[in-house]
Amino acid sequence: MINRRKALKSLATLPFIGSFLGANSLSANPSSAAIVSSVRRDFFKELGLRTFINAAGTYTSMTGSLMPKEVTDAISYGTTEYVNLDDLQDKVGERIAELLECEYATVSSGCFGAMSIGMAGILTGMDPEKVKQLPNTKGMKNEVIIQESHTIGYAQALTNVGAKVVKVKTTRDLEKAINKNTAMLWFLNAHTDQGAIKWEEFIALGKKYNIPTFIDCAADVPPVENLFKFTKMGFDLVSFSGGKGIRGPQSAGLLLGKRKYIEAARMHTPPRGETIGRGMKVNKEEVLGMLAALELYLQKDHKAEWAMWEAQIKLISDRALEIKGVETEVHVPKYANHVPSLRIRWDQSLVKITPSDVRDQLKDGHPSIQTVGDNSTVGITTWMMVPGQERIVAKRVSEILSSAT
Repeated sequence: MINRRKALKSLATLPFIGSFLGANSLSANPSSAAIVSSVRRDFFKELGLRTFINAAGTYTSMTGSLMPKEVTDAISYGTTEYVNLDDLQDKVGERIAELLECEYATVSSGCFGAMSIGMAGILTGMDPEKVKQLPNTKGMKNEVIIQESHTIGYAQALTNVGAKVVKVKTTRDLEKAINKNTAMLWFLNAHTDQGAIKWEEFIALGKKYNIPTFIDCAADVPPVENLFKFTKMGFDLVSFSGGKGIRGPQSAGLLLGKRKYIEAARMHTPPRGETIGRGMKVNKEEVLGMLAALELYLQKDHKAEWAMWEAQIKLISDRALEIKGVETEVHVPKYANHVPSLRIRWDQSLVKITPSDVRDQLKDGHPSIQTVGDNSTVGITTWMMVPGQERIVAKRVSEILSSAT
């Protein structure tokens, strides 16, 4: 008779044994169900992938953030029942609007997806024939005005659906650029200080010419106040990433603002088929996960969390400063990724290693640690770490720098 240890070993080699046995077989044989549920596969190890401590931030290439258990519980719950997708988005949209004190909201496929469907909705309104027509914008207003300093690659979210970008530098340029084809004014919050036109004036220009305004706030949580700030300020549409500071699903985002524009944006999303946004599907599990993540984020003690980040950064900084020739700088980006962050630099005549080599040794070591930086610094943030990992990072940074003296 096979013993339990051998049974577990055998089951671990069967990737999807539950599907082979079937739900009825497992329910009929509780002992089999117990054995299957006790096996936790290490998928990344099976695939030959290294996991790492994230000391870099919420980069998509590094898979964003880790979701709290409350969020993964909501996602798991979503797998247990069927529900009408439009009804779910309606109810969750109303709930999010209530939480964030705005007119309406919807869960999107990331911030990029929010920008695309938001732009598409403004292009077509509620006209189903125009919805089918995109990205062909014949017969529609199709120009979106952007400050030149706000131009980034992610603006492709707008051009993908057929919009034409018009770049300006000053208020005078913007007003001269407005014509019968102007559909929207778009603002990048992360580049606020780089543009001549600031929030209030941008909104006022939109109202003056009756043109909707859209602000991209992808990485602008924290602070939590930003979730309320821009809709209250008067922007017609506001977008956020869901899988960064809010710690929802990496593939989800939020589109907030005026109901008429969000209802038009929804015309382009599944379950509707002949639309530009059909591939930007958000499933029921992601919708529930995003709602749970937002509720949890709003309930957080944000001051306590900030104090924890500051203490973690100080720990790493203090360890690095023990080494002669090392200097550190704690900074908080004003917009986007607004969290305590650390830059470490050193006199390379005393510490004979380059920042690039330090980053490589951190990445290639055990455990692997991902950081950022440039030719003169190593950059570290702690807000995406599991508490306690900052001690590992501090120790490894100290070891690598010390060994180069």
